[in-house]
Amino acid sequence: MLSVIRIFLTVLFTAVVCSVGLIICLFKPKDLNHVYRVARFFRFLAPLYGIKVILRYEDRSTVPEQAIYITNHQNNLDLVTAAGIVSPKTVTVGKKSLKWIPIWGQLYWLSGNILIDRENQKKAIQTMNHVVDEIKQKGVSIWMFPEGTRSRGRGLLPFKAGAFHSAIGANVPIVPICVSNITGSKVNLNRWNNGYVIVEMLKPIDVTPYIEEQNSRKAARDLSQLAFDIMKKRIEELDKEVLEIEASIEQKR
Repeated sequence: MLSVIRIFLTVLFTAVVCSVGLIICLFKPKDLNHVYRVARFFRFLAPLYGIKVILRYEDRSTVPEQAIYITNHQNNLDLVTAAGIVSPKTVTVGKKSLKWIPIWGQLYWLSGNILIDRENQKKAIQTMNHVVDEIKQKGVSIWMFPEGTRSRGRGLLPFKAGAFHSAIGANVPIVPICVSNITGSKVNLNRWNNGYVIVEMLKPIDVTPYIEEQNSRKAARDLSQLAFDIMKKRIEELDKEVLEIEASIEQKR
């Protein structure tokens, strides 16, 4: 019964937020802060699912004005748990097919997000060049899932190079955002309490050394591997911390 109520409230909440957001976007299409504003609303879904989200920064003073933010993508709940850490003037890069989803797709497009055709490699490269232009000309930051797909409990998957090519091309830092493990088996919509999730923004990775690399593909691969290693290690640490928090709470009961 609880799961039915949660699903109903989620559908109702999403419909209202998307409809209101779409109307606002029609009057001011592709405003640089639309994504930030919509994310502010979707973070409220976490408590509805019984998830307690801990948002934090490794060093908030180092958060740059412009960056490419990268985060691990486990399932659709990441869009809820990580929503609270989205920075102003940030847009995302998503599949072109998303714009055909009723209401949500139109909101996604009008919010200024960048759509990419993943099936066409040539167009995908053009899109990455477009990302660089958006960063340079509009002063936006970009939020990307470098795995390119949901990991669904398989751990951090290998990164694709697009985000790193763009960071090097635009000369903006890579900012890793790590979300502790949250799998379908952990979240039970029929359970009141679904535990903790830690979302942490790490210190920026300077791309300057990679700009000087003559082989751009190698530079992007090296930067990708560095980011992957940093995030993998930190996600494992966050997973252990969550287990310790939950175990400590259980002992006090």
